[in-house]
Amino acid sequence: MDDKLLSQNILSYAAVLEADFSGIADLSPAYQAILAQGGPEVADYPRAISMGIRLVNSIVNQLPRRSDRMVAVSYRSHAYDVINTRLDAMASRMASHLQRLGYAALPVPASLRVDDERICSFFSHKMAAHLAGLGWIGKSCLLVTPQAGPRVRWISVLTNAPLQANGEPMAERCGDCNACKDICPVQALSGNAFDPKEPREARFDAHKCEQYFQELEKSGPPVCGMCLYVCPHGR
Repeated sequence: MDDKLLSQNILSYAAVLEADFSGIADLSPAYQAILAQGGPEVADYPRAISMGIRLVNSIVNQLPRRSDRMVAVSYRSHAYDVINTRLDAMASRMASHLQRLGYAALPVPASLRVDDERICSFFSHKMAAHLAGLGWIGKSCLLVTPQAGPRVRWISVLTNAPLQANGEPMAERCGDCNACKDICPVQALSGNAFDPKEPREARFDAHKCEQYFQELEKSGPPVCGMCLYVCPHGR
């Protein structure tokens, strides 16, 4: 199977897995960032398959009433826990599919942290989706798609398969909008546009966000998502 047919095969299989979004990313432009986050074993993979599931709008639209336990439980279940389970199953099946074709593959967990200090996993799903041309990284530090804004959750499968990248990173389209910054209850966002040369801290204080969730957890399911809710590209 040549590289083009192989790439088509992979994207077709992503559709079989019911991914709402899928793309193939060339990871070479981000090699140093991947090396710093995940180490040489992760950085050695030249390609990533990015897959996304669109969140249900009727659940996201309830977030302004997230202090209502029904709303919080609904969002935590169907916009987080259930979606993550579906994403992990998709990544596992895609990795097995690649392995059957004779290639190495590493499924990255949907939402498991490996670094408590930096509050991150060993690989960035939004970076893979961005490099695959599925959206841009917004001022919210979320991946923003033209079709659904940031109302998408992502998964990545790293591979050494000779896949053809099928997209290029999108230019940022947030413009002068600061809706996510203004609505953040703990002012964790700076309002700065994404710049790959700057650290995440220039745009987002993950520790403020983490502390807020810890406080919320004392009284019920920890749910915020207001930056996701308010983005005009999703609404």
